[in-house]
Amino acid sequence: MSRLREQYQNEIVDAMMKKFGYKNKLQVPKLDKIVVNMGVGEAKENAKILEAAVKDMETITGQKAIVTKAKHSIANFKIREGMPIGCKVTLRGEKMYEFLDRLVNLALPRVRDFRGINPNAFDGRGNYALGIKEQLIFPEIEYDKIDKIRGMDVIVVTTAGTDEEGRELLTQFGMPFAKQ
Repeated sequence: MSRLREQYQNEIVDAMMKKFGYKNKLQVPKLDKIVVNMGVGEAKENAKILEAAVKDMETITGQKAIVTKAKHSIANFKIREGMPIGCKVTLRGEKMYEFLDRLVNLALPRVRDFRGINPNAFDGRGNYALGIKEQLIFPEIEYDKIDKIRGMDVIVVTTAGTDEEGRELLTQFGMPFAKQ
């Protein structure tokens, strides 16, 4: 069992119950899943670029990536319906906690001029979206072996009903929110 999951079961549940006045441990919000998404617009010209992005994603998350395809044709972007344009990974369970631990403790501190993540990027239902500008912040990626710097989106889906509950849950997990 990962360190973060044990911490959730032991300390975070108690702290959340005190702060929000829950009567039952099952009312306490928990992490549902983490979705890591990488849009690769250049994939329409060169399929090798998408393969490299999938390889990077699988290295970072430790799980097989799914190639995402365009839902609609967009003439201005020269995209047809069904064209591969990105990749994503949905993490649940133990891998989700391990990824969150690596993100908070290893990757985010390696970001240049890091002052914390935006505390306002919640969707109104307690889910958090984080944009990462380069995959190099993850220690699994070797600088010499990448062909291009790519960004990715990390969406943390929780069972929280409000943004306040979601923010408190992620703060308890050690997410470094910027001071306002």
